[in-house]
Amino acid sequence: MHWPKDLNKKIKTKTKLAGLTSFKIGGPAKFYFEPENYASLSRVLLTARHAGIKVFILGSGSNLLASDSGVNGLVIKLTSKDFKKINKLGNCLISGSALKLSRLIQFAGEEGLSGLEFLAGIPGTLGGALAGNAGAWGKAIGELVKDVVVLDYYGRPKKIFRKDLKFAYRSSGLSKYIIISATLGLEPGNKDLIKQKIKEYLLKRNKAQNNSFPNAGCVFKNPDKISAGYLIDRCGLKGKIIGGAAVSDKHANFILNLKQAKAVDVLALMSLIKRKVKSKFKVKLNPEIKIWR
Repeated sequence: MHWPKDLNKKIKTKTKLAGLTSFKIGGPAKFYFEPENYASLSRVLLTARHAGIKVFILGSGSNLLASDSGVNGLVIKLTSKDFKKINKLGNCLISGSALKLSRLIQFAGEEGLSGLEFLAGIPGTLGGALAGNAGAWGKAIGELVKDVVVLDYYGRPKKIFRKDLKFAYRSSGLSKYIIISATLGLEPGNKDLIKQKIKEYLLKRNKAQNNSFPNAGCVFKNPDKISAGYLIDRCGLKGKIIGGAAVSDKHANFILNLKQAKAVDVLALMSLIKRKVKSKFKVKLNPEIKIWR
């Protein structure tokens, strides 16, 4: 593969994905690249496109299950400071997509801007949250978005304004793009009250979820406002183990990597859960996590 000469040494081969995901599962990526800036990202995207190489964008790896055999393509992870910049403009925040949600929420609170507190405790980056329209407690991040700056897979930039965005439950309509930054519209708030709200949301999340073992968060989307966790629990699947993976006994929509679990273990549990829920409730569960094969 002929990458741009000045970037060739920065593109690694056979990088294990297990070390880059919260599940701690996954084989090697054929190619792996951490661009220093927008220009290097654009050039590598264009090269990959012309060579017919599939591109995978990796955020913090917190909502992802990677195949045991890895992926036959180019995995790109945005890690440089160019993709983590954040600025305040009036009651809006303009943030790079690689910024951790926790830092984004903290910055908003320090600036006296309210509206992001409900996301407290959700792992990952802004880009990942936007791509999956992350949410909790009846709210979603897409409700706050004014515009998004993206690159297409030829490396060409584009700004998409709110009227053209297609946010829906756990989807954004942005799968054709790489999210670079976004403008979020917030409300002025009391800094102490914002801090208190964040603490309350964190407490609620910690009570409901089991993060003592590696996991990828909620595995399935909630069907028609019914909790997937409730349906899985009613099927008696809490604590069910296949290989090194187990359904959490605290939150049934979490699958835990108990002991060197493989992707095939997780997929087998997911298949079992789907069959049991379909049989008992006539409800089809769809994955919330991304599955790279």
